[in-house]
Amino acid sequence: MLKNISEIKNPVARSVTTAGVAFSAVTIISSLVIGVVNPKGQSAHKFGVYASLIGTGCGILVGLVACSKITEAESLQNSSEGQESNPGSHIWQDWRKFVVVRKVRESKEIISFYLKPEDNGDLPNFQPGQFLTIKLDIPGEAKPVIRTYSLSDYSDSNEYYRLSIKREPMPKGLDVMPGIASNFMHDRVQEGSVILAKPPSGKFVLDVHHSLPAVLISNGVGITPMLSMAKACSHLNPNRPLWFLHGARDGRFHAFRDEVTAIAQQNPNIHVHFRYSRPLPEDAGHYHSVGYIDVALIKELVGQEAEFFLCGSPPFMQSIREGLQEWGIPEGQVFFESFSKGGKAASESQPPATAIGEETKEAEIVFAKSNKTLTWREGDGTILEFAEANNLNPAYSCRMGICLTCMCGLKAGEVVYEEPPTGTPDEGSVLICISKPKAPKVILDL
Repeated sequence: MLKNISEIKNPVARSVTTAGVAFSAVTIISSLVIGVVNPKGQSAHKFGVYASLIGTGCGILVGLVACSKITEAESLQNSSEGQESNPGSHIWQDWRKFVVVRKVRESKEIISFYLKPEDNGDLPNFQPGQFLTIKLDIPGEAKPVIRTYSLSDYSDSNEYYRLSIKREPMPKGLDVMPGIASNFMHDRVQEGSVILAKPPSGKFVLDVHHSLPAVLISNGVGITPMLSMAKACSHLNPNRPLWFLHGARDGRFHAFRDEVTAIAQQNPNIHVHFRYSRPLPEDAGHYHSVGYIDVALIKELVGQEAEFFLCGSPPFMQSIREGLQEWGIPEGQVFFESFSKGGKAASESQPPATAIGEETKEAEIVFAKSNKTLTWREGDGTILEFAEANNLNPAYSCRMGICLTCMCGLKAGEVVYEEPPTGTPDEGSVLICISKPKAPKVILDL
């Protein structure tokens, strides 16, 4: 009986039913009492009425309490089921406004920006090593500038995101502008400024649950994803051996020196080695060796049974990768991140529905989300360039098949890449910044 009542979904009906059951039960019991005791006059009548009313009231209270408990249990169950069926439902999908709550200089070239969501909503965590894509409205630019920067911090509370950005100067010997986004962030973005960001992304990540030793190798601003990895490993798997090898010119250009040292002091399984190429007298005691990070140093400090993570300037990365290969390190143990073209990624696989080779001479491209169907012809450039020429504004950053910002779903057809992408897109997706149509008809989720 009680089980049947608990199955009634409507809380009012459930309470009324419980009260009715209690009324019936008390009426039967009071009748039996009257029959046994045999009171006379109005006392029997009053006894029966009062008993029935009290029983009904108790029934209502019991029904309401039971209703509350059951509803709470159902709510928890539904919440749990919802999280299990859609664990990423709390992650926003498009651009979201973030407020710069802190701006901190980390070195001569690098400034950190601490970001919190303007809506004060939940901030989903991320995998250590991932980056954040931001969109900036820069005066004088015809359209927003989109860039990707590695997340440089990691914590259990996850109250903010931190981007640590190096000011990019004008390249030597080239008559081109210095880094538009980095200079704007350094000079114009202040505490209180609002910028747009997409959810954390990227596949250059450290699986903290692995037991194999991890070797984090960086120079310059390449330290940013390594710091995130080191912190995550220290928090989530402190028993994993980890080496943190970083190269800098001198102490003025060495960001996060004290922060990394503090992590190592708290965890005996994290080993740090700083190498300065041109140390200053005041740097004494803050570095371990002089020169450049190279494979000879790596061999001195760690063994071959490890995972190697690389991030830094293209020449640095190329040198380390070649040295590791000569040392006999399998490609599957080498991972790297670069936002400049530095060669093919280790252990990458060619995405499905794509090829390296000749594009078609003419193709129909359907931009499904934009509700546009256009004819692409030889000479129209990459799909990204073609989309921009037709007043579409897909997201992009590196334009070299590295950062995955331009990745979009390929619903039908086939494309070819001008060269192998460094970044590996999701299954069923392509990088439009370096691809062209191969099939006569291509449908993109764009």
